[in-house]
Amino acid sequence: MTDTSRHTDDSLTAIRGELVGFRGDPGSSDRDDCPMLHHHRDGVVLLRGRKILEVGDAERLIPQLDSACTVVDRRGCLVMPGFIDLHVHYPQLDVIASPGRNLLDWLDRYTFPAERRFADPDYARRAAEDFLDELLTHGTTSALVFGTVHRQSVDAFFAAAQARRMRMIAGKVMMDRNCPEDLRDTPERGARETVELIERWQGVDRLGYAITPRFAITSSPDQLSVAGELARRYPDTWVHSHVAENKEEVDWVMKLFPAARSYLDVYEQSGLLRERSVWAHCLWLDREDRLRLAARGGVAAFCPSSNLFLGSGLFDLAAADHAEMRFGVATDVGGGSSFSMLRTLSEAWKVAQLQGQYLSPLRAFYLATRGGATALGLDHRIGSLEAGLEADLVILDPAATALAERRDRAGRSLAERLFVLMMLGDDRSIIETWVDGRRWAGRCPQAARPSHSPR
Repeated sequence: MTDTSRHTDDSLTAIRGELVGFRGDPGSSDRDDCPMLHHHRDGVVLLRGRKILEVGDAERLIPQLDSACTVVDRRGCLVMPGFIDLHVHYPQLDVIASPGRNLLDWLDRYTFPAERRFADPDYARRAAEDFLDELLTHGTTSALVFGTVHRQSVDAFFAAAQARRMRMIAGKVMMDRNCPEDLRDTPERGARETVELIERWQGVDRLGYAITPRFAITSSPDQLSVAGELARRYPDTWVHSHVAENKEEVDWVMKLFPAARSYLDVYEQSGLLRERSVWAHCLWLDREDRLRLAARGGVAAFCPSSNLFLGSGLFDLAAADHAEMRFGVATDVGGGSSFSMLRTLSEAWKVAQLQGQYLSPLRAFYLATRGGATALGLDHRIGSLEAGLEADLVILDPAATALAERRDRAGRSLAERLFVLMMLGDDRSIIETWVDGRRWAGRCPQAARPSHSPR
């Protein structure tokens, strides 16, 4: 995948299409006049170099453009902020769709053997490039990413992300017990290598570092304590781990940490539960856990595809909202079965339905864009169609297939059309992905096809 645009930091580009973004969480609203919705049926996103310069109606902005501005006509398509994946494992590219019986069985049979290969820097480099290209093909421009225990896995990932100018957060896995011997570090080595990686990559270009103990089962109390010390020493980094994904896992954690009130409490006692901490899954939390997570500024990563695939459980959206617990959505590849945020939102809607809850399509797309940015504390940089923000965009074709086109024509509102897109859409729906003001070419051939007429 290569950058296909002729681009300078002062160049002007106008992308014309149907604009959809969010000012905030729309909640349960399905209304086209929702105040949290930013919608222009025929609009323009004007870019100057890497930033969004202006957003508005095409009728007003198009006549103001001079001859130096490149106009990208995508009428008939939706222009949205790039998708944000709140939890994903780049080393698990080769184990996606592996039939583990449950989480712990899946880790032993598939994941740990695959992660051994990342001791080879060349293999890690190739995997990182392929992984990032998959994200871009599916319209994802930012993600919070697990590496492996190998320091070189993170170096390879950040180098590949830097070359693509992507806003990425990643970290080296820390684990010193209950895992294969050749995938273990020690509290001392894990801390030393984490510090080296933080000082090498944190804040470089669009990159950020996440302190990454895999989960409480694979980290000793000493290692979690060291990780907590690093979290205090480097407050601008993120903390990224798993919590309460699987009942068997929860039971094991409580045997390993009998003094803890709960699984989440293990992390809080270690100093890891803080602002910029992101906890994948959060399925088997009680009300006190949710209130503590919210009070400490932690965030849940809702991984519906993975949770259904591994039979782990159902994320309780209503309970999270009641506790005012922030959350975003995540593919969790390779436990998750697709890189597509559209497919992930489809699964999220089904998880809500199974519990008698409702995830509005407006909120679903909010969670995949501005909601993810807010969860990461990056909504001042990405996640919205607003002047001054970084120009990460995805252009979607609601008529990518014959069935999708037929159903889109029958849509009575924007919310209904977005619902159709998240139910019927996939990577074929992604026309282009723009990163840091540059257009990237994916596998989707529709990027060169003629534009539709305005709706």
